[in-house]
Amino acid sequence: MEIKIIPCLNDNYSYLIFDKNKKNACVIDPSESLPVIKEIEKNQLNLKYILNTHHHYDHVGGNKELKKKYHSKIVGFKDDKDRIPEIDILVENNQIWKKESFEAKVYHIPGHTTGHIAFHFIKEKKIFTGDTLFSLGCGRIFEGTHEQMFNSLNKIKKLPKDTEIYCGHEYTLKNANFCLANDPNNSKLKEKILKIKKNLDNNLPSIPSILADEIECNIFLKAKNLENFSKLRDLKDNF
Repeated sequence: MEIKIIPCLNDNYSYLIFDKNKKNACVIDPSESLPVIKEIEKNQLNLKYILNTHHHYDHVGGNKELKKKYHSKIVGFKDDKDRIPEIDILVENNQIWKKESFEAKVYHIPGHTTGHIAFHFIKEKKIFTGDTLFSLGCGRIFEGTHEQMFNSLNKIKKLPKDTEIYCGHEYTLKNANFCLANDPNNSKLKEKILKIKKNLDNNLPSIPSILADEIECNIFLKAKNLENFSKLRDLKDNF
């Protein structure tokens, strides 16, 4: 499975995943259609499916145009059937979604929104976490609760440590500064920040991150309990 990271809007990432031999593709969270169309045409792909982690416009903005152009099927969480534009296929927690040569386990990870999900491509050791788990951060809590977000992060934290994490935004450097302010003696974090800055200076994404690194460096994954997590999340909102 090949993955093309597509920058969209100001700081969003959409992900085009495809079978290099069969030329079938899925796109995850198309913020807008044009950058995705450009990559599809460049690689001569057949866009079969559009996978949405949640209903926010900056993750579904390209749905309608892509579906119209490529006759793709849109996949999203069953409880968001009235909020995800043009949705066709409803999935639920712990379901294995399998189509063409793609196979992913769906996790319901509420907090940022009540209907947020992640797509875990287990064989490939890659998970697409939308706006729940970021590199060195986590999403704002808009519809859910602190407890839901804490539990969702812990669900991801239990996955194999070599899992690659693909999140919805390039927030990594700002997240890193917050982590460092609250964990100033973390040498692993300082090493990671140097790598992040090097990537960004060379116009490269900081994504993906590795779960093992997140467990060591992401202050939200290091939170020992809900009270500690809630304080950190509230601090981050004003950082």
